[in-house]
Amino acid sequence: MQRFTYMRKKLETEYLAESLRGRLTYFVTNYHKMHDGDEGRVALRLDGNEILKSNYFERMTLQWHHYYGSTPESDDGAGKWHAAAMKALHDGEFFQIDFYRAFAKFDSQSIEQSRNSENALVRMFALLDRRTGKRTLEKLRPVMACEPQWLQLVYFIRLEAEHLPLLPDVQSQEQSV
Repeated sequence: MQRFTYMRKKLETEYLAESLRGRLTYFVTNYHKMHDGDEGRVALRLDGNEILKSNYFERMTLQWHHYYGSTPESDDGAGKWHAAAMKALHDGEFFQIDFYRAFAKFDSQSIEQSRNSENALVRMFALLDRRTGKRTLEKLRPVMACEPQWLQLVYFIRLEAEHLPLLPDVQSQEQSV
């Protein structure tokens, strides 16, 4: 597993769109010596305000019971993991390890693959990536309408940073018809 300092440097300097540099930061902290190991919290901050966060101890324990309907130790708990994790991610909840795994996937594949990933965190990294240009952001409008609300927020932040209209230009669409 890669260290967060390495990930943060790549995410905030190598990959991050110029329009968001200095404004958007990633934050991770680990709660060492806890009974669950090195879990912790992850946050995405824009101008110092958290816009996306996941805290294992505040949300994940309750989430497990809500989404899984069982405990991880039960026989049926492990079988429900993938579907429940996808539902949780859709709702903007994830484990710290999911963040690390999403970055590893994003870092090892093309930007096109990342934009089309089934993992919403990987798609988030792709939306914030400098290789996703203004024309691509415009083309993503119909797709983004079906994305989770938290990912739509990230998309709108990127549109705003690029000085693109938040709503589609209806007039130009009517002229092209």
